Amino acid sequence: MGVVPERTKLHLAMIVCQLGFAGNHIILKIALNMGISLLVFPVYRNIVALVALVPFAYFLEKRDRPPISTSLLLQFFFLGLIGLICMQTFSHLQFWLSIPATENSVPAITFLMAVIFRMEQVHLKRKDGMAKVLGTVSSVVGSLVITLYKGPTLFGSNLQRPPSSPIGSAGPDCLCWSSWIVLQTPLIKKYPARLSSASYAYFFSILQYLLIAAVYERNSQAWIVNSTDELLTIFYTGLVASAMTYAIQIYVIDKAGPVFVSVYLPLQTLLVAIIEAVVLGEEFYLGGIIGAVFVVAGLYLVLWGKSEEKKLDEEKPLVFENSNGESLSNVSIIQPSLPTSSN
Repeated sequence: MGVVPERTKLHLAMIVCQLGFAGNHIILKIALNMGISLLVFPVYRNIVALVALVPFAYFLEKRDRPPISTSLLLQFFFLGLIGLICMQTFSHLQFWLSIPATENSVPAITFLMAVIFRMEQVHLKRKDGMAKVLGTVSSVVGSLVITLYKGPTLFGSNLQRPPSSPIGSAGPDCLCWSSWIVLQTPLIKKYPARLSSASYAYFFSILQYLLIAAVYERNSQAWIVNSTDELLTIFYTGLVASAMTYAIQIYVIDKAGPVFVSVYLPLQTLLVAIIEAVVLGEEFYLGGIIGAVFVVAGLYLVLWGKSEEKKLDEEKPLVFENSNGESLSNVSIIQPSLPTSSN
């Protein structure tokens, strides 16, 4: 991987991340059909994720791990609460209620939050700023088209799917997900040990979920894993949809910023539609193709806009100030000529 450019690694990482999330959509449907408790399941899921992350965090980040302070522990606590407890609970609940496409609004919300907190710059009078805005809107529109518009059936069986609802496109888990992405940016600067940060967040989420489950889950049988399918479901969601995707997202946030991560999320809506059609035999509609065009176009526009912004920032002329405090740009510094010696 040393010969692969850094930017290419980030793109590949986010595509792998969305494939993991897309598989999670299918796995969660299976898990809920098996009757797994909505409170017990995430406890086991997060325990698997924590066990997977801790060894890598301990051995790989020995030198990068700063001392833990009370302030950092509070931030880890809230990351676990917002990015894991709230997001997973709302997401599982929406799956249970058959409300799809919960990630549709994440790019737009994240973009707005990043601009408000000055993590992202938008120059609306420049082509790069317009590209980022139009790309974000296009990604959201494409994801909504895939979710809400069917059109003619292109291939698949005649299985009847539950009607889609627009509630999922702007659900509370979208706000939680966007908040988690934005909160990671300042935390990474204070605590660069990314895997250790994820481990702390999962540790606190387990404690929080255990407390909630102890209060609201009164059926002791819900804690028993009854089949190999349930066990495999727990391991997939813990290892792939939690530990792997969490670590990848933190890595990309650190390298490319929150908007780069969020703009890839609508891609999973397209991947879910394709996987459901191929693996589960569900119908794939014309709306999936139309939405895919918007999603890919939006992704391209945002990434092109960020690339152009970087180029324009690097080409900015040097700015100096004179004795009166006035800015002087494009100043050429003239070196005094030395007198030539005559023989």
